[in-house]
Amino acid sequence: MQNPEEKYPAPPFPDQKQTPPGTEGELRPKADHGEDSYKGSGKLAGKKAVITGGDSGIGKAVAIAFAREGADVLISYLSPVEDEDARDTASYVEQAGQKAVLIRGDISKEAHCKEIIEKAVAEFGQIDILVNNAAFQMARKTLQEIPSEEWEYTFAVNIHAMFYLCKAAEPHMKPGSCIINTTSVNAYSPTPLLLHYAATKAAIQNFSANLAQILLEGGKGIRVNAVAPGPIWTPLIPSTMPEPETFGENTPTGRAGQPAEVAPAYVFLASEESSYVSGATLPVTGGRITI
Repeated sequence: MQNPEEKYPAPPFPDQKQTPPGTEGELRPKADHGEDSYKGSGKLAGKKAVITGGDSGIGKAVAIAFAREGADVLISYLSPVEDEDARDTASYVEQAGQKAVLIRGDISKEAHCKEIIEKAVAEFGQIDILVNNAAFQMARKTLQEIPSEEWEYTFAVNIHAMFYLCKAAEPHMKPGSCIINTTSVNAYSPTPLLLHYAATKAAIQNFSANLAQILLEGGKGIRVNAVAPGPIWTPLIPSTMPEPETFGENTPTGRAGQPAEVAPAYVFLASEESSYVSGATLPVTGGRITI
């Protein structure tokens, strides 16, 4: 057993700043994605998964865990600056003996979301797990500081893309498949710095619960759940948040979480162990309250 307060580095972190969307190579300290620790046991053997934002952060940890549990993985990511991170994630998937497929592009566009699903079907023949994880955020101190274009883009990436991807994937998902959406502790306890991001995360939670009812009551046999991470140490933080050196100190655990600590929640929700779980949100928040 290990004291959760002491398991990983706690603030203060080195002073740092990245340009959005950020990369793992510039992150200090390095994040843990389970590269050296996650051990699979065949929970997802033969499954085919799509993960948006799979190049870094939580998505990277989920891709590694899914592969070590036996799943092939399509990794969606945004821009050329993330190519190296995406290739690194793919290498871990392949080292686990699974197929990795990379696709780059902006999921705020419905056409690209359709392209992601079409590529997954072409490469895998089916889709068993859809993880809507990619997100955009930008810290702003006041309402007047939020550009209208940024507000719209935040909703396009965090909300519209989730709808586009779910709609495109559903016809290719058989009974027993699942959708997992990444919401946030901000759905429960929003920070004033992230008005637009927090609003989308609350909407994701409602969307997930509602779609779960629609798909099960409609006889589709597809489960839908969400994971609500707390403050997790990823490249998104020094590229979008002020004072990243203090990030995570406002949790009862006293530190930021690591992507490796979140990935098992996705494995559980994707596996047969959660066959009676749908419409739920699983918090991974370092003790921050979600009731």
